[in-house]
Amino acid sequence: MKAVLTIAGSDSSGGAGIQADIKTMTANGVYAMSAVTALTAQNTTGVTGIMEVSPDFLKEQLDSVFTDIPPQAVKIGMTASSELIEAIGEKLREYGAVNIVTDPVMISTSGSRLISDEAVDTLKRALLPLTDLLTPNIPEGEVLSGLSVKTDEDMIRAAEKISRENGCAVLLKGGHKSENANDLLYTEKGYSWFRGKRIDNHNTHGTGCTLSSAIASNLAKGFDLEDSVELAKEYISGALGAMLDLGAGCGPMNHGFDIKSRFARER
Repeated sequence: MKAVLTIAGSDSSGGAGIQADIKTMTANGVYAMSAVTALTAQNTTGVTGIMEVSPDFLKEQLDSVFTDIPPQAVKIGMTASSELIEAIGEKLREYGAVNIVTDPVMISTSGSRLISDEAVDTLKRALLPLTDLLTPNIPEGEVLSGLSVKTDEDMIRAAEKISRENGCAVLLKGGHKSENANDLLYTEKGYSWFRGKRIDNHNTHGTGCTLSSAIASNLAKGFDLEDSVELAKEYISGALGAMLDLGAGCGPMNHGFDIKSRFARER
């Protein structure tokens, strides 16, 4: 079994972050490991508290993973401070990590900025040059490119600019556009569209975490980048289409929609 490491924050309600990553990786047939960057107190209605780990403790977690079970892919999520970003970059370089998928958690669902300008600069300098695939949504793509993104042509321009400036492939996610859920993959070979039908489900908590984790899982299993994205989009469509409805706010998806185990049966 291939192993995948997620480096991200914990979501106490289980819909996003480390919890979503582990569920996704398990459902996609890989062994999930984690290095926690922050603890959060949150549920489907919002976040009430965040407690970051220290850079030294994050490094200790990464040392523990890489020296015992080296992962075949790494997914990076919530990293809000420059110090944590530097720590991650240092250890990924030290251990020669491969198949690195970075989900730049910058903008909350409500539109709030979650990362400082200083941390964005550190991300670009210390982490993106190591990244194989960056998966921003449209608001994050606007921050990284400095461009306004309203149309398909805007998405192409922004993804190209981000890719060329940072030396990594970019999957610019179109879920924030009202008419469709089309994503744009830009690599050094050019660009390609991954078409998706918008699913009428307001419970979308953790979609970014889930998609990036599924892509990392597929890369670990040996699929190329295009197939990894295609399979991940199929998976997230199934998780959304299962129409799980939990909590009073924007709830989680059913990450285990395709798991048919005798141990999952109810009495």
